[in-house]
Amino acid sequence: MDSKEYMPIWRKKSILIGSPTNILAAITAFIPVLYLCIRYNCWPDPKLVIAAWGMLLISFGAFYVVEPVSYYAALGMSGTYLSFLSGNIGNMRVPCAALAQDVTKSEPGTIQAEVVSTMAICGSIITNLIATTAAAFVGAAVVTVLPAVVSEGLKSYASAAIFGATLGNFGMKNPKLALIGLAIPICCKAVGGLPAWLIILLSVFGTVIFARIFYVMDKKTAQTA
Repeated sequence: MDSKEYMPIWRKKSILIGSPTNILAAITAFIPVLYLCIRYNCWPDPKLVIAAWGMLLISFGAFYVVEPVSYYAALGMSGTYLSFLSGNIGNMRVPCAALAQDVTKSEPGTIQAEVVSTMAICGSIITNLIATTAAAFVGAAVVTVLPAVVSEGLKSYASAAIFGATLGNFGMKNPKLALIGLAIPICCKAVGGLPAWLIILLSVFGTVIFARIFYVMDKKTAQTA
């Protein structure tokens, strides 16, 4: 069977396993809250719950759409399910999947990229569990002995450094698109007054639109040649 013929089978089985697993995880996440409410009879006011959820929606609602779309190219179908189930997507799963695909020279969208990405994410989850368990015992003690400038630097710049490295990894493959991906949020910030969620949407989907335009142009050029 050709590798392209495996892709529909892979995606079908990924959805068959990933969808109910993620839904089950979302449902069971409420168990501790329900236990506390039942055990101590401390049910919150529904209006307060809705208001709190509304505030979160305004602050982070854009990520409901942006993250699955923007991360899918690196994570793949099964990797997306694994990543949203385990968390640490931007600072752990995406860099691991991207690096694994880069090392194995896997083309995004192929069955090889899907398998490589899934294996890399599984490895990162296991490593993450080990590191998190260790950090729970010794992490706090280590942080307290670090110089203030080091601990403050880790808090302020660690995530930015990870995202910057990921941008550099993809940007080297398509510098023109990377520049556009940087230019859109910079221009949005220069305009001023735009909410953060709108800037995120414009940046992600604007870059996707330009990527599609470049793809069509390159395809036409190749056909003409």
